[in-house]
Amino acid sequence: MGFLKNLFGGKSKVPKTDLTKRFELISRIGQGSMSRFFKARDTKTGRIVGLKILDKEKTKKFEARFPPELKKPVEGEVAVALDHPNIVRTLEWGESLEGEPFLVMEFLEGVALSYLIDVQNAVMQRNRLSFIIQLGEGLSYLHKQNWIHRDLCPRNVVVTEPELVVKLIDFGLVVPNTPPFQAPGNRTGTANYMAPELVRRQKTNHRIDIYSYAVTCFEMYTRRHPWPEATSVDAVIQHINQPPIPITQLLPDLDSQIADTIMKGLEQDPAKRWQRAEQMVEQFREAEARLPKPNLNEPPQATQAPSSQSASPAGRPSPTGGGTTEGSGTAGRKAGGRPMRPPATGGKQPGNIRRPKPGDSAQDDDFIMDILSNDGDS
Repeated sequence: MGFLKNLFGGKSKVPKTDLTKRFELISRIGQGSMSRFFKARDTKTGRIVGLKILDKEKTKKFEARFPPELKKPVEGEVAVALDHPNIVRTLEWGESLEGEPFLVMEFLEGVALSYLIDVQNAVMQRNRLSFIIQLGEGLSYLHKQNWIHRDLCPRNVVVTEPELVVKLIDFGLVVPNTPPFQAPGNRTGTANYMAPELVRRQKTNHRIDIYSYAVTCFEMYTRRHPWPEATSVDAVIQHINQPPIPITQLLPDLDSQIADTIMKGLEQDPAKRWQRAEQMVEQFREAEARLPKPNLNEPPQATQAPSSQSASPAGRPSPTGGGTTEGSGTAGRKAGGRPMRPPATGGKQPGNIRRPKPGDSAQDDDFIMDILSNDGDS
């Protein structure tokens, strides 16, 4: 809370940096709706880093949604203060000579969670529950720091290789979990992961992230969303007008504790949802301790993979075949090893469940950001 008070106490002038002199751009990793991301060498330290450069005009347009008196922290201020094994480490932030906000991060070698959901390979099947727990731990930490992520989805999660450490990334939509920022309005996020109260423009808090976390967990097990695939607009409407498909309808053999935990996270009424991310993590930990550990020598169930390459968070092959970033451009260095608990899958992988191909239905890229599409929408 002291950090939030410091942030709201007034903004100091951000020093300008000549990015062309400070960084040697090695490769362009990706581009999102509001930023570009590069693998770069910091000439000041010699370190390989992830360099995220935000679009100046779009960033200003988004920040303008919030009245100046709220003193909303910018992405760099939020990201650099976060320190958790399951959150990407931001080393520095600032502005270019042209006034473009930028962030310098550890460079992560790995793949996006969205890619692992698509391919359902041995790594995913043998470590699924461990990945879910790690993601929940990162989200729980974020909430304890009094932030709301507002865009938790598989494209904003990286799994490092070979350590298999989950990293939550992209804090461009993060706001403080305080009354001024919980007020109705500001409907931003990714369509298939938006909580009903956010869609309805009702008061929101950290429980919208719990809903998104539950959708992500559902998808990690089933390779689909909890509703029939639809366009981004229809997907949002489904969250309001129909209940999610019971996960046991798709996976009859899924452990009941895991299934019940996920489905409670998908409750339309936030009061009936889990109230804290750590409550879900506790349930998943209990299931992990109770379930038999997978036989690592036994071949996993065959699942057709769309590509053998590394992928970007939207499931697309990474242009470098190496480091991975989220859709709007965040990443970092190869993560340090973290002791991994023995994984437990707790259920068989469903067969014949098809994820949509680009162009035929909603994708993770179906990003709802009203400020970018309708100035009069509030």
